[in-house]
Amino acid sequence: MIINTGCRTDIPAFYSKWLMNRIREGYVLVRNPYYRSQVTKYSLSPDIVDCLAFCTKNPEPMLKYLDELDPYKQYWFVTITPYGKDIEPNVPDKQKVIQNFKKLSEHIGINSIGWRYDPIFTGNGFDIDKHIECFSKMAKELKGYTHNCTISFLDLYEKVKRNAKDLKPPTREEQVKLARAFYSIGKENDMIIHACCEKEFLSQYGLKCNGCMSQEIVETAINITLNPPKRKNLRQGCNCLMGNDIGEYNTCGHLCKYCYANANSDFVKENMRKHNPNSPFLIGGHEEGDIITEAKQKSWKVENNEQMSFI
Repeated sequence: MIINTGCRTDIPAFYSKWLMNRIREGYVLVRNPYYRSQVTKYSLSPDIVDCLAFCTKNPEPMLKYLDELDPYKQYWFVTITPYGKDIEPNVPDKQKVIQNFKKLSEHIGINSIGWRYDPIFTGNGFDIDKHIECFSKMAKELKGYTHNCTISFLDLYEKVKRNAKDLKPPTREEQVKLARAFYSIGKENDMIIHACCEKEFLSQYGLKCNGCMSQEIVETAINITLNPPKRKNLRQGCNCLMGNDIGEYNTCGHLCKYCYANANSDFVKENMRKHNPNSPFLIGGHEEGDIITEAKQKSWKVENNEQMSFI
């Protein structure tokens, strides 16, 4: 199975000590985001966890733990955009993130790390030509450290409309221009460009639209054939093996204006004050009325006599 740490918050950037404590103790407790008293207990044993997946804008706090993480097969997404502090207030200097990306790649291997350039929007000084210019510079710096880059376009969730009123998703015509340019830049830098949850029409311009963390990508990263259970896609157009997320919404301290996972900065700051690195919960601890259920977990590894199965 896959344990995911990065869809609801940025655990490597803000909660690395907590994560390592959970790994050492061998389990984690995760609240249902919609029914707070429903708690799932996940084992973090490497015998069950086929892949430990990360998505972060700042891998640096985890670098000192990489040797300790070696028993786990891993896949990392590192998001690097050209946006400034007006959009991403607490994201570190991008050159520093690029250097840490390279260190991470050198340790885990080029197939186990992907670059995310997303979300893409227009406004606040960014038009399509600016994106192409910035993307080209970053791709050249990351050449030889990843084969996969994922892009997506801004989704106007209600919370995004409130927090980032001046940002707009690219038009269809602008998406086509970006796709053509990014495909060419990716080819020059030995990168496949994946379009995350975007319309299939982008595939005619060279982008791969079959998932940014597809079974094929995960199997290549961990060098193991998997036979995952069939499931409904979490989002339309998503064909990714996202696994089980151990994060919690409204806890990411980057406070990016476009974030879908944070309602507002005050709520995030309140939650972060409740964080205890020694708790089995990311935020807070046990509460009256909690119903804890152990997850039904098993490895998805295919035995030697089984055939590879892609979904």
